[in-house]
Amino acid sequence: MASVNDTQNFTVRMLAADGTFAPSPAAEKYLPVLDGLTDDDHQQFYRDMVVTRTLDVEATNLQRQGQLALWPPSHGQEAAQVGSARASRPQDTIFPSYREHAVALIRGVDPLGILALYRGVTLGGWDPTDPANGNFRLYTLVLGAQALHATGYAMGTTFRGEAATGDPQTDKATMVYFGDGSTSEGDVNESMIFAASYQTPQVFFLQNNQWAISVPVERQSRTPLFQRAAGFGLDSVHVDGNDVLASYAVSRQHLENARGGHGPQFIEAETYRVGAHTTSDDPTKYRTADELDSWVARDPIARFGTWLRAQGAPDSFFGEVDAEAKDIASDARRRCLELTNPDRDQMFDFVYSDDHPLIVEQAEWLDAYEESMEGGAEQ
Repeated sequence: MASVNDTQNFTVRMLAADGTFAPSPAAEKYLPVLDGLTDDDHQQFYRDMVVTRTLDVEATNLQRQGQLALWPPSHGQEAAQVGSARASRPQDTIFPSYREHAVALIRGVDPLGILALYRGVTLGGWDPTDPANGNFRLYTLVLGAQALHATGYAMGTTFRGEAATGDPQTDKATMVYFGDGSTSEGDVNESMIFAASYQTPQVFFLQNNQWAISVPVERQSRTPLFQRAAGFGLDSVHVDGNDVLASYAVSRQHLENARGGHGPQFIEAETYRVGAHTTSDDPTKYRTADELDSWVARDPIARFGTWLRAQGAPDSFFGEVDAEAKDIASDARRRCLELTNPDRDQMFDFVYSDDHPLIVEQAEWLDAYEESMEGGAEQ
C-alpha cells in the first residue's frame, strides 16, 4: 500500500514546481484535455488566482480591523479551486464548504456576499437559486454536511433524467468541495456510500491542505486519501493541487465522466493552507517554519506565472492583473464598510420557507422581552 508521502507514481502533475512543463506519468492520459485551452484561458486562470488572493488579503485585513467577525483564508489553494471551477459547465451545481472563494467568484457570486456572511449581517450571503450566482450553493460551516447535500441533489438529477442523456451541453454534474479533515467525518463517508449505490453524476473534490485545524493529515490516514474513495467504488485520482493546469484537466475529465453516466468521481488535490485555519487560529502553535517555507516555494501563482512568461505573456499583462485585483479588492472593502445591520426580524423570517409555530413563538417571546425592558423596544 502506498504511503501518504509516496505520491510520485500516481500524482497527476503538468507543471513542475519551477514552472516548467513536465507532465508526470500519471498526467499523460489527461494531456488531450489541455488542447482545448487558449492563451486567453491561460491568462484567465492567472487572473482568477491573483484576484482571489488579493481579496483574501483584504478580507483578512478587514477582520483584523474589526470589520469581519471571522475569515477563513484560502491563500495557497488558488490553483486547486480555479482549475476545478473553470472545468465545470454552467449547468453544473456546486456545493462548497466555507473557503472556496475562488470558486464562488468564478461562478458569479459577488464578493460582497462572502464578506457580508463573515461580517454577520446575513444568514446566507447570496441567493443560490439566482442564475447570476451560477448554481453555487451556500457556504457550509458544518463540516462534511455539504457532501450529503450534494449527493442528495445529484441523486435528484438522476431521477429527473438530467444526466447521462448523451448531450454534454445540457447534462448536469454536481461537484462538492471539502477538506482533508472532513474525510474523517461520517457525513462524507455516508455520502460516498449513497453516491456509489445510486451511481450519481457527481465529483467529490477534496482539497487536502495538510491540516484539519491543528491535526495533520498523516494522523487521519495512513494511506493517501483518494484511496479511501476507491474503497467505496468511486473512480479516484490524486492531483498536484498547486498546479492549475493539472487541476483543470483532471476536473474537466472527471466531470465529463460523471455527467456521462460513469458514476461518482473523486479527486484529491494535494495543496497547502499557507494561512491560518481561520483568523481565530494560530498555526505557529502546531506547524514548523520549515514546513511552511517548503510549501511557499511551491506557490501556485508563482509557478503558473513562470510558465506564462515562458509562453510569451508580457510584463504588461501581469501589471494589469495586479492593478485589476487591487481595484476589485478596494471596491469590496468600500462596499463592505457600507453594509448596515440587518433588521432584527430577519433572524426569524429566513429560517423556514413557511411559517413555523416554534419560530413564531420565539419572535413573540422576544417582542415581549423587549417590551418588558424600561423604555420598551425603542430602548
